[in-house]
Amino acid sequence: MKERVLEFLKKSLNAVTTEELCSLMGDLSVKDIEEVQKILNELVQNGEIYFTNKGKYILFENCQDIKIGKIDVHPKGFGFLLLPGDDIHIEKNMLNGAIDGDTVIVEITERKPKLEGRVLRIFKRNLNNLVGEIRFIHGKPFMNLEDKRKLIIELDPKSTRDCVEGTIVQASIIKEIRKNYYLARVSSVIGHKDDAGVDILTIAYKYEIYPDFSKSTLKEIEDIPTEVDPKELVGRKDLTEEIIFTIDGADTKDIDDAISLSRKGSNYLLGVHIADVSHYVKEGSALNEDAMNRGTSSYLADTVIPMIPHKLSNGICSLNEGVIRLTESCVMEIDHNGSIVDFDIFESYIKSKKKMTYKEVNEVIMHDKVPKGYEEFTDILKSMNDLAHLLRKKKEREGYIDFNLDEAKIICDENGRACEIQRRVQEDGERMIEQFMVAANETVATCISNMELPFIYRVHDIPSEEKIQDFLKFVSILGYQLNAKIKNITPKAMQEILDQLRDKKEVEALSTTLLRSMKKAKYQRENIGHFGLASKYYTHFTSPIRRYPDLLVHRLLRKYLFDHEIDDKINELEPKIDYIAELSSERELKAVEAEREVDDMKMAEYMEGHIGEEFDGKISGLTNFGIFVELDNMVEGLVHISAIGDDFFHYNSDIMAIVGDNTKKLYRLGDKLKVKVIRANKQEKQIDFEIVGGEEDGDKKQES
Repeated sequence: MKERVLEFLKKSLNAVTTEELCSLMGDLSVKDIEEVQKILNELVQNGEIYFTNKGKYILFENCQDIKIGKIDVHPKGFGFLLLPGDDIHIEKNMLNGAIDGDTVIVEITERKPKLEGRVLRIFKRNLNNLVGEIRFIHGKPFMNLEDKRKLIIELDPKSTRDCVEGTIVQASIIKEIRKNYYLARVSSVIGHKDDAGVDILTIAYKYEIYPDFSKSTLKEIEDIPTEVDPKELVGRKDLTEEIIFTIDGADTKDIDDAISLSRKGSNYLLGVHIADVSHYVKEGSALNEDAMNRGTSSYLADTVIPMIPHKLSNGICSLNEGVIRLTESCVMEIDHNGSIVDFDIFESYIKSKKKMTYKEVNEVIMHDKVPKGYEEFTDILKSMNDLAHLLRKKKEREGYIDFNLDEAKIICDENGRACEIQRRVQEDGERMIEQFMVAANETVATCISNMELPFIYRVHDIPSEEKIQDFLKFVSILGYQLNAKIKNITPKAMQEILDQLRDKKEVEALSTTLLRSMKKAKYQRENIGHFGLASKYYTHFTSPIRRYPDLLVHRLLRKYLFDHEIDDKINELEPKIDYIAELSSERELKAVEAEREVDDMKMAEYMEGHIGEEFDGKISGLTNFGIFVELDNMVEGLVHISAIGDDFFHYNSDIMAIVGDNTKKLYRLGDKLKVKVIRANKQEKQIDFEIVGGEEDGDKKQES
């Protein structure tokens, strides 16, 4: 009966009463009608259908303006309803008490220039993974939630015996005492808020990123060797005599990729040699279970929470200089156009000749300087750079989209406090390794796709025409008319949009906005290509130490190419790959959110020591409550609209500017300003500025 009810609800695009639905379904007995009503009630309770204020029922998928889903609440207060299509933006005053992770029913209130909505009601409260600070009130232990959810959490005193005021804990709900008031039990003690590193761990726990491995995993790694056993080399290709080396950041300890280059006639032979983590992390092991559930390593400021224990990630799996390591190699023959004309993928073992750093490699290939220890590698590095430029030009011809967005590097002192923030700029060395890894990932994906075998791909869907149209409208308001095709948009068309923005003062903010208008990359078994990389076939093969999908790819390569285990049961892999793809995509998103939140916290912590100081910056965002300004070191803060100047300012969406009512002064995206830090709060992850000057001192005026 449930299937019949759903079938008729799907056919009915309009909301119907119970009586109308029963009439559509045909002759029903009184007992049948009672069962239909029971099913409708269950469907409403399960969030499968919507019960309107007029007493009617409709499938959410048939609702134009009512949607259900999980809400993602930003630390700054606003939120997004996460949907398979376009997310719905929800202002802080429209959340109706919803907190991060709640399942909510949302009404769409505006569609242009972006989807806006308001929470009608909370369908299911998010009470998972409570993390916060213990406070004692009248002798009773309570918990201040780290994410500021407006809940009262009283703690079972038996679970807080070893805790003091300021202890950061993780807790689980025992029962609800009354609305928004709960009794919980401490499940983990993270540390005291004043202890070094606990601030980062607090955020990590919030996103279910845990530093400790299971007891079973710790037991298993006792048997992991620290050196490669000669018996493990049997059947692998010996590459130890070849000139193979690694290039990474100076502080990198988990090295999972090495490279080599030689010539075959006029063609290049590029070797990408990746740590064979799958040799040590076996299916069915506790080690594998931990790695799969983590999905990725998390890099939180100066703290790394690895996907696999350090004994592997920094030890036997890391391609350290001068030691034999097991690898899976992808060697590609590349012609003068940057096209891969042949390739080979095989099991191997290497001995890295040198651990190189980006800084010193860039000295060689960009400044023609030879740091000590690089003398014998100078020629090969320059040839590699030539090849990287060939590959880059080919990708650009295909439509490879380079947003060219810098990142911030946060440096902490011995106490874990942020002491310096630098702009991390990609130079030729970084771009070279990126191009080589992209080439290897494409080659592996193409190989298995051509074999038509179950596989995991890294995919990036085509952006919606509506999103791109909204972006072009946004750009036009700023005064720029772009020559752009939005029908059946291609990577090349997107690349052309970016190229037209390169010389604009707002280029960084516009690039970020355009990037956000695109869909998120994810993992899945069905290949749809990678739009951003202009790749028809793409996977992740090159980082198995820090990404679980890469580890799965290595296993599949062994199964298909090395052991030739292809039989009638091969399709049984599909549900397993689907599960891993979905889990890995979820864990990647959590890691990214945690990294962003840690960066926000550490930036605020750093600026706490610079209150009263002046900095140069650029307007990176405008809202109805103020101006966001990004400093040269990528720290971003807010100039509240009430503190802009001696005038009443408001946000004019028609011209995308903050405007003074009396003076008609304009502040627009990309304007350079000098600001003073007036407030910074690490706990709130907020920085406040005031304007003390600008390139034009706000002299631009709105024409009457």
